[in-house]
Amino acid sequence: MSRKHPVIAVTGSSGAGTTTVKRAFENIFRREKITAAVIEGDSLHSLDRMAFRAAAAAAAKAGNNSFSHFGPEANHFDKIEETFKTYGKTGMCKRRYYVHSEAEAEQHNKHFKLKDLKPGTFTPWEDIEKDSDLLFYEGLHGLATDNGKVDVAKYVDLGIGVVPVVNLEWIQKIHRDGAERGYSAEATVETIMRRMPDYIKYITPQFSRTHINFQRVATVDTSNPFIARDIPTPDESFVVVRFRDPKGVDFPYMLAMIPNSFMSRANTLVVPGGKMSHAMEIILAPIMHNMIENKKK
Repeated sequence: MSRKHPVIAVTGSSGAGTTTVKRAFENIFRREKITAAVIEGDSLHSLDRMAFRAAAAAAAKAGNNSFSHFGPEANHFDKIEETFKTYGKTGMCKRRYYVHSEAEAEQHNKHFKLKDLKPGTFTPWEDIEKDSDLLFYEGLHGLATDNGKVDVAKYVDLGIGVVPVVNLEWIQKIHRDGAERGYSAEATVETIMRRMPDYIKYITPQFSRTHINFQRVATVDTSNPFIARDIPTPDESFVVVRFRDPKGVDFPYMLAMIPNSFMSRANTLVVPGGKMSHAMEIILAPIMHNMIENKKK
């Protein structure tokens, strides 16, 4: 961990809602005039889209139906660890991007002066910008470990987990994959099932290593997520915010600033789902301010 070059990791599985947390941080960075070097979790997969499909097909043919983006076979856990460690020591590291779309391909081809980048591939590696205030990672494995060989979490100064109750997470993923990627519900359910062993082994344990977890809990029936016609709205949910270490956390201030919030445990704040973004900024802004002040000392 590093006071001079802090590392923030926001981690959560596909469809969990990490983008909401990322936007909250972006608002704080803008107000506090913080320059963040951003690392996208997808960029540290070890296989591009075509290679992953080929590897998954080969694994299935060999009897392994659990090959997934959640496990170490498809990711550079060691490079995530090395990225965080190097940045913490020097304030610099290497970065690349995963190309998601034609629009991103066009943008990256222009930046790197290339012509052959396509969706599903990676850009070349490059140095991050100089003089950043902190490193910000958002993705699947911000606090991952791999049987003692890799421990990403020990280089993270602030770890944030985003983890809806699992039925809600599945509903969000089914609807997102259908709307954004054109996948059928059946195809997404197949993906969920294939990922489950790696989800249990590599994703879930991270939420015991985070400093703060944001877990959205629906207040409507989500008992069968595979037939849900819509995603429960923010107003149809609560967000459970768990602090690993409540010492020094100003809960009275948070309760005063977030309407209709309450404490369910000594380290757990519950806020209305519709106030999730507001609550994140109330909770995270003082942490960011203190982090930058400590950096200056």
